[in-house]
Amino acid sequence: MSFLDRLMTFNSSRLRLMEHNAAFAKTVPANALVLDAGAGDSPYQHLFSHARYESADFEKVNKRYGKTTYVCDLRSIPVEDGRFDFAVFNQVMEHLPEPLLALKELHRVLKAGGKMIYSAPLFYEEHEQPYDFFRYTQFGVRHLLTSAGFTIERLEWLEGYFGTVAYQFNCMARFLPVRRKDFHGAGRGLVLSPLTGALKLECACLSYIFHKMEMRMKIDWTGHPKNYVAVAVKPASG
Repeated sequence: MSFLDRLMTFNSSRLRLMEHNAAFAKTVPANALVLDAGAGDSPYQHLFSHARYESADFEKVNKRYGKTTYVCDLRSIPVEDGRFDFAVFNQVMEHLPEPLLALKELHRVLKAGGKMIYSAPLFYEEHEQPYDFFRYTQFGVRHLLTSAGFTIERLEWLEGYFGTVAYQFNCMARFLPVRRKDFHGAGRGLVLSPLTGALKLECACLSYIFHKMEMRMKIDWTGHPKNYVAVAVKPASG
């Protein structure tokens, strides 16, 4: 891996997400039944080794998946009501064309008093096309979770503003054009190509620095996060 690649692969948002899921997993009792909804390659499964883990995903994106328990649409999970004690729902809701229906289904399959960790982006590039539909403000998250019947135990920034800045610099390092022909003119290309080439390296370095700063301090009183994270509860009376 090159020096530039090492700079570009460090991601504080992923570390923050793992921290939140690890903290959530510690609240899960031994032998509790956990559903990882939209599990992908199951990056959080190891956190629930003390519990019973099942997963659900539609497996339609061209990527690697884990050993999925239920290959299904999250609007229709083929299990009985109240099967699960806990649910994990990370970085999935932006990929759902009808998010409220999926949340209602997760509410259905959770036991009364069951808890779910949720995370999804507010600010992120399109990905896993064509299955990328929405981005969510904290108010949209609150509205959808409560409309599905959940109460919200906590709702907060996943990462601080330094993580968002790091991501913006990362995008510049990846996407700034550098070839002369990209600037639609020999003269412009002659001037701008070396400039953007130098900026790409500078942005990669700044991305790494801000990711490191994010892991030292979470700035959540200015700017905006990339993602929101929440813990939602199915009321005991539900």
